[in-house]
Amino acid sequence: MRARARPRHLFLMISAQVMILLPSLVTAWYLWERSADQYASYAGFTIRREEAPTPTDFLGNLGQLSSGSSSDSDILFEFIHSQDMILRVDALHDVRSMFDRHHDRDPVFALAPNATREELRDYWRRMVQVSYTSGSGLIEVRVNAFDPQDAQTIAQEIFDQSLKRINDLTAIARADSIRFAETELDAAERQLQAARQALTAYRSQNQVITPDADIRVQMGLINTLQQQLGEELIKLDLLREQAKDNDPRAVQASLRIAAIRNRIADERSKLGGGADAQGDDYASIVTEFERLTVDREFAEKKYTTALSNFDTAQAEARRQTRYLAAFERPTLPESAEYPRRWLLLGLTVLFLSIGWSILVLIYYSLRDRR
Repeated sequence: MRARARPRHLFLMISAQVMILLPSLVTAWYLWERSADQYASYAGFTIRREEAPTPTDFLGNLGQLSSGSSSDSDILFEFIHSQDMILRVDALHDVRSMFDRHHDRDPVFALAPNATREELRDYWRRMVQVSYTSGSGLIEVRVNAFDPQDAQTIAQEIFDQSLKRINDLTAIARADSIRFAETELDAAERQLQAARQALTAYRSQNQVITPDADIRVQMGLINTLQQQLGEELIKLDLLREQAKDNDPRAVQASLRIAAIRNRIADERSKLGGGADAQGDDYASIVTEFERLTVDREFAEKKYTTALSNFDTAQAEARRQTRYLAAFERPTLPESAEYPRRWLLLGLTVLFLSIGWSILVLIYYSLRDRR
């Protein structure tokens, strides 16, 4: 017995034609008859950086262990998609006219003539695809346009603007490095001047150039007094053997010995054995003088280091530490690659079929519940 076609079978056939076949035919007609060809220009580049220890790197060569240029590549990746890039390229080459020239014929893939900046940004991100490999720092750019020359022009301008941005980043880094080195040099110079002025003021206050010379003179005076003391003691011993204790000569010799001993004690007290109330003994003078001398020597070394760092910063500023290395210059396409009509048509048929199948399953599910 032959199976008869029921109304629901006829309904499914009609619905399949309406929901799958008809939209697919319309899509195919639009793709092959109305959509404009798009040409793709490719460009590839990376950021190269010459790493060197910074003038303020107190840890030596640890500056060479920093990562290459991943942060710069991240900045450049976002910059290509930014509104700033779009406005710069549009101001130089009028990308609106490049993207909306086929809008009357192809409103789906072309930009609307009266598009806002936000719509232009969204359309730019459709037409300009950027891929970035974080490990190697390689950036690849694909630019779609309705004319081969337009695609290459936009890709070349993206490369030029990226190069300018890298140069700007380099200039900012140079200015910061020189500014910091100059600040350190000014501080070191002020510290050196203060140390020298303090030492000069201390010399004037104590009337000494170098305490060592005064100490040598003082020690010579004490040695001389000790020699005189020894001679006077010998003379007194001789007088006591030859004369009585109340002999005027012996009395005078004793007075001279006492005076010499007092003078030796006074001179020794100046060396630190008995500082007076004003604290002007030689031990205090030498201690303070050595402290001021150490401060001056430290300030001189700091100034020398700061001056060397400043010269190094200026030398580094004259070098090109960052530059854009292109491994693929913007290409001039010869044939249209987009839109990929067969791929779009296949995806359209696939999703329409999936949608129709889901609706059929829902229909049968509801029918079986009755």
